[in-house]
Amino acid sequence: MLEAGDRVPMFKGTDQNGKVFDFRDHKNENIILFFFPKSMTPACTTQACNLRDNFKELKKRGFIIIGVSADLPALQNKFIVTYQLPYILISDTDKKIMNQFGVWGEKQLYGRKYEGVHRTTFVIEKGKII
Repeated sequence: MLEAGDRVPMFKGTDQNGKVFDFRDHKNENIILFFFPKSMTPACTTQACNLRDNFKELKKRGFIIIGVSADLPALQNKFIVTYQLPYILISDTDKKIMNQFGVWGEKQLYGRKYEGVHRTTFVIEKGKII
């Protein structure tokens, strides 16, 4: 998993509208980048809505917010519309971005091991994890 001081890997992904999001276009911005397991589920909805509720303050402090999950863009779009999320969600169905950030891996729930995304938030300032 990336740590404070690490440079953010260049990545591209498809957003909730089917448009390509290229990190290179945002590498000099301050970003809250959060990885979450599944749109429209209780814990992920709580996480997404917390960021929504703090969006104005974060924007005032110069941050943009980007969420990433393995969901298809259509589900990401439904999540945004249903909960009025004012930020971009990126679809990472091949888990390439998750692997670049080191957040995809083994998890355990009720004794059962499986592969999944570790709910993680990175604060990025001008291309570096802080």
